[in-house]
Amino acid sequence: MRIGVISDTHGYLDPRVAELFDGVDAIWHAGDIGPASILTELELIAPVTAVLGNNDWNLPLRESEVVQVEDRRFLIRHIVEPARPGPSLLERIARGELHGVVFGHTHRPYRNHHHGALFLNPGYAGRPRAGHERTVAVLHIGPGDCIVEHLRLDPCG
Repeated sequence: MRIGVISDTHGYLDPRVAELFDGVDAIWHAGDIGPASILTELELIAPVTAVLGNNDWNLPLRESEVVQVEDRRFLIRHIVEPARPGPSLLERIARGELHGVVFGHTHRPYRNHHHGALFLNPGYAGRPRAGHERTVAVLHIGPGDCIVEHLRLDPCG
């Protein structure tokens, strides 16, 4: 399975996202979406699971979602601090209820294992801004492994 992971679009869907997510089985948006039209555009690529970010209003979404892919469960939530995820989240990971956590908010790509789970932030995908690297991620989930690929939205230069 290939999952397109995006966050912090802030009302702008870069045209390259369709190309980078071509052929994904699903898309997960980790919040700070902007208007619902962003989700409608993403749905043209693949089915979308999205959560509210701290800048989202009037969207019929929840603050977190749990998605199962193969034999793994991932929590999607906008704000998570991987080094200190909180006791409730730590308990869910320790009980084997969660194998990964997808988050946004920091505007920085991130992938690492903490407390026995993968923590993944696809990075910032909004409008180009000076000093902000713009990225999305593709999560490749297969038997026994998860591979994260961060992809740049801006041309190299």
